[in-house]
Amino acid sequence: MADARTGAPGGGIAWFTVPTPLPSGLVRVGVTALGVASASLIGTAPGRAGDQVSTGTEDDAKARLVAQRLAEYFGGSRRDLELPIDWRLTTGPQRAVLQTLHRTVGYGQTVTYGELATRSGVFEDGPGEHALAARAVGSIMGSNPVFLLVPCHRVVAADGIGGFGGGPLGMEVKRWLLTLEGVLAPTLDWDGPS
Repeated sequence: MADARTGAPGGGIAWFTVPTPLPSGLVRVGVTALGVASASLIGTAPGRAGDQVSTGTEDDAKARLVAQRLAEYFGGSRRDLELPIDWRLTTGPQRAVLQTLHRTVGYGQTVTYGELATRSGVFEDGPGEHALAARAVGSIMGSNPVFLLVPCHRVVAADGIGGFGGGPLGMEVKRWLLTLEGVLAPTLDWDGPS
């Protein structure tokens, strides 16, 4: 039976916010009976990972677990969030690419847009197609509904860091996450775990 609020099987999405040390601050999370369906930047002042979770949901235990896992990740003591993902907000090639990223690119690793396009197997492999596929993967990363759980910050350009949703603030978030994971060296103003 489909849920009237989302049109998806398995019930509705319960929303809450989690404070983070990210330059963007809070992360808005949506959970369902199947797992985390959404995680997105809100763009407010940074908090401390582990601060009180604002839920308003009927399932506070799930909210506390997500907040705890994120706090451990941001604190440097967890490399894999080990949370189930509800893929309901993804479809077709987007879902295939995101699932490939989730499955094949671990903590501290990166992959180029073009490499991820090839790994996913959803794009044509002909002359001139590689650049188009890489751009399509860039668009898919920008539409990722479960950032952090499906680590779009680990997808980089062949010649540098690449882009990230949210403009300059989003790029600060990408650099912060890549520094946390040891891909980038910390700068003098790095405010992450030592």
